[in-house]
Amino acid sequence: NLLQAIRPRQWVKNAIIYFAFIFTINERWDLSEWGESLELFGIATAAFLLFCLISSGTYLINDLIDAPQDRLHPLKRYRPIAAGLVSRRQATGTALGVFIGGIGMSFLLEFWFGVVVSVYLTLTLTYSIKLKQVAVVDVLVLSTGYVLRAVGGAVVIQVPISLWLYVVTSFGAMLIGFGKRRGELAGSEGMASLQRHVLNQYSKVLLNRLIALVSVGVFVTYLAYTLTASNLPDNRTMVITVPIMASGLYRYLLLLYRNNAGETPEEMFLTDKPLLITVILWLSTVVVVLVAAR
Repeated sequence: NLLQAIRPRQWVKNAIIYFAFIFTINERWDLSEWGESLELFGIATAAFLLFCLISSGTYLINDLIDAPQDRLHPLKRYRPIAAGLVSRRQATGTALGVFIGGIGMSFLLEFWFGVVVSVYLTLTLTYSIKLKQVAVVDVLVLSTGYVLRAVGGAVVIQVPISLWLYVVTSFGAMLIGFGKRRGELAGSEGMASLQRHVLNQYSKVLLNRLIALVSVGVFVTYLAYTLTASNLPDNRTMVITVPIMASGLYRYLLLLYRNNAGETPEEMFLTDKPLLITVILWLSTVVVVLVAAR
């Protein structure tokens, strides 16, 4: 029950930490230097695991706070804390232990990574306590959490990363966040304000417009990134990944509007085969371009 409460399925969000490692191939490291490559990959993996640890603690605190509302939700009522399968004392003790151990190990791994993790933890706890009750601000805070993951992945292996990539990550995270709110609103069965108070401040019309706006932002900023980022190949071959990214974006929007699937984005990305294949194809193409053209 405790394992279920820390939501291991959502650890996939922390894979953003590897972006800095992937996008600095043939710049910070190359395949011919196996020793250094494996060392940096190991450091990035340690950072990934620490973010999983910290985020699991924040899920426990969030579920403790949300338990009364979760019991009114058709699916969330089965979460271990809402269902009474994990006690408040057990969840609180586990979360505190995770926070103390995770922050300590983060600073030991790399000082500035520890700072990033500390900021992430503070922001996430503030979100759980207060900020998630403010429409739009809630999604902006969630998107900042994704950006902090990307920043953490860069500082832990001590590499700069394109500002464009942070901007793209921000828009992508906002898209997922607004999509999540739309999915929650669609699945609330007329009890939106009881299940999550902030949903009372949203409407489908507003969310549809926000999703359209940030979708354009994702496409435009990613296109600009592939054409202008100084750390990409000079021949601009990275632009060939734009159609792949666009097809993934269209697939996500299709699932969002047709199936109202945005409430659990991590499950969508892991279970929808066309979307998963598109992500793998995009990532593989990025690596090939960086290896061949940089």
